[in-house]
Amino acid sequence: MDDHLLVWLTTLDEDRLARVLANRPDAIAAPWPRRLDTLARRLSDNFAVMEVMRGLPLPPLEILQACLVVGERATPDELARFLGVTTAEVLPWLEGLYDQALAWPAPDGRLHLAEAVARWWTAPCGLGEALVSYLDSWTLNAEGLRRISRGLGLSSQGGRRQLMARVTAVLGDAERLADLLREAPDGTVSLLDEFAWDGPVRGVDGNRFVTHGSPEKWAAERGLLYRTQWDIAEMPREVALALRGPDYHAPFTPEPPALGTVPADPAAVDHAMCLAAPHAVDRAAALLENTDKTPLPLLKGGGVGVREVRRVVKETGCAEDEARLLLEVCAVARLLAFDETAGGLIPTKRFDAWRLEDAPARLRALLAAWWRMERSSLRRVSGRYPTVLGDDPAGETVARVRWAVLTTLATLPPDAAYASLPELVQAVHWRAPLLDRELLTECCPAVLAEARLLGLMADDALTDLGRALAALGPSVAGDEQDETVPEVERDPGLVERSVHALAGAQRTALFGTDLTAVVTGPPAAELSSLLDRAADRETKGAASVWRFSSASVRRALDAGYSADSLLEELRAAGTVPQPLAYLVKDVARRHGEVTVTTVGCIIQGSDPGLLAEIAAHRRLARLGLRLLAPTVLAGTAPADRTLAALREAGYAPVPVDDTGEISVRREPASGRLILLPGGRVAELEEPMLSIADPPPDPREHAQRLVRSGPDEHAAGQTWAVIGRLATRLPTAQQSLLGFVVDRGVRALITLSDGLTATISHGELRRGVLDAWCEEAGDYLEFPLAEIASVTSG
Repeated sequence: MDDHLLVWLTTLDEDRLARVLANRPDAIAAPWPRRLDTLARRLSDNFAVMEVMRGLPLPPLEILQACLVVGERATPDELARFLGVTTAEVLPWLEGLYDQALAWPAPDGRLHLAEAVARWWTAPCGLGEALVSYLDSWTLNAEGLRRISRGLGLSSQGGRRQLMARVTAVLGDAERLADLLREAPDGTVSLLDEFAWDGPVRGVDGNRFVTHGSPEKWAAERGLLYRTQWDIAEMPREVALALRGPDYHAPFTPEPPALGTVPADPAAVDHAMCLAAPHAVDRAAALLENTDKTPLPLLKGGGVGVREVRRVVKETGCAEDEARLLLEVCAVARLLAFDETAGGLIPTKRFDAWRLEDAPARLRALLAAWWRMERSSLRRVSGRYPTVLGDDPAGETVARVRWAVLTTLATLPPDAAYASLPELVQAVHWRAPLLDRELLTECCPAVLAEARLLGLMADDALTDLGRALAALGPSVAGDEQDETVPEVERDPGLVERSVHALAGAQRTALFGTDLTAVVTGPPAAELSSLLDRAADRETKGAASVWRFSSASVRRALDAGYSADSLLEELRAAGTVPQPLAYLVKDVARRHGEVTVTTVGCIIQGSDPGLLAEIAAHRRLARLGLRLLAPTVLAGTAPADRTLAALREAGYAPVPVDDTGEISVRREPASGRLILLPGGRVAELEEPMLSIADPPPDPREHAQRLVRSGPDEHAAGQTWAVIGRLATRLPTAQQSLLGFVVDRGVRALITLSDGLTATISHGELRRGVLDAWCEEAGDYLEFPLAEIASVTSG
């Protein structure tokens, strides 16, 4: 923990502290800190600081680098002088860094940085370490310092500190360094300029550092370069700054680069959104229905092969880009998962619940999954698409590229579209400079293509749906592995836009006497699903056409429809002409002329009278027995249940080996059952997704932290207090409980009344252990005398 940070936090009022907590929700995540010293440790956590820095635009990162270069004398005025701007231009960005707890002012006005900031840049502004780190290194002894002093024409008398001060004064002074370089061998200035502007670390020829008269040897003898390895040399920070000259200023780019735009028609963009959004929901449902019929196998190395993707494309009528994107989105949304029994990807229980939601909710589930997806479906690497659902080495960085691209596009007015891709990449880089530039350039076209397929972009401009999603930012995206409902799905703005995007979906069709159905516009998912079950899709686009045939109608009847129920649903979608009604009824009349039955088991016997008795037995009616022949019974129950029932009824059957494998479909054991089209049953005992806990309230935590006092427990007294009061515990368990207090470790405790709790982050207070309880989601008090056992959590 940084003591300077704690001192600064104690000076903040409630409003300012709430602002810091709002920008750093990681610091108040459960179990939330109870005092400012704990908060300071959370805020200065190296990983958390680096995570915050990854979301910063370019100007605050430039300021942080400048602070590292200026060092201990960094103040707003000194910082502005080094950047070549006024203090007023720097202060707003500094305030933003204060609100992120990445930097804070000391009482004397100097700036302090979080320790992790220095770990991110080893060479801020392209400058090396301070000269003192080289002069005070163990690799340079006192004689080496004297040799450098003599090379600079300085006195070699005095102690190490005196020698270091003299050398630093010369090498950090631009005028004295310029005088020194006038005596340098030819090529020295160009060599040093390369280190000063393109260093500070460069590969060198080690032999030249021991060759008399070479620029490398001359520079090394005077402390201008330091060879850390035989073929690696470095230039100290002060030397590089002196060589860059007094007119040098560190880069500072407070304004984003210009992003060229072209006019866009908001009405046309909105129309394109209303076409693409329902189409995405419709195609996602078609893909999931297809995998329900034919599981999607995975390759040995993971992912779905190209051959299988093309099969799905052919069977569903999707474009290949749509199939690739929606398969990965559905997997992230937990609508599709691998099943060992099926041997491939099949729809999950969540799909049954998802298809019963209204269309806007289905769309939001897909958008939320895409927003947090850690791969790019349409990114081409070496001219080829990656394997669908394969591992992506870029992982979470791809999601960050997606967030940065959409938030950059959201800065454009509604009637403007970006003019060129290179300019867009440049603007995105300003907003997220720590993203890998090559990966950004590679992923940006893929992100735009995916956004168009989902209705988030049209004509190179963001739609209202895209703006609503971009406004949420990355903070609510969630993790790809997160099982909770992301806030994205419940955002009021996105709910409103999704309803509008699907409002134009057609729910009626024009049925022709030529046995076709035409939908003029984007079909609603329900209508598309009905027509896909009873007809074959021929074309899609501005108008979609389906054609009915004997085979397609028979497919619907096989799925559980009767002639009357099918015609009833078709009439709800439009006027059914007489030829279509005749076709449905004619196919239904011949449907079932030949039947194929699946049986659970076969019962055979030599006595026809005995088998007739068993078939008529009332207690065995649940087995679904029927006579196929005088000595053969067929039952619907499996063999083990049939054996048990017959023995319970007083018979003595024996099992025999089957001649073939019997497949029995298990019905849902419990829960609310809903009949879906085609006879499917959805078991909705569990919700589609668990609901995430609401985010912590920064204002509430700020009020509590401002009122909190110092820890009443004296350091070093933990073991004495536990040993005196936790008398039910053996010594080893008392020690473990001490770690819960002193180190915040996790443990499972059992009280004398048998209650158990998983605790951590404990504090001792007046004979009780005040600790975070995971089961309660809050801090609870446990009397030390009542704790009967402690085990590692």
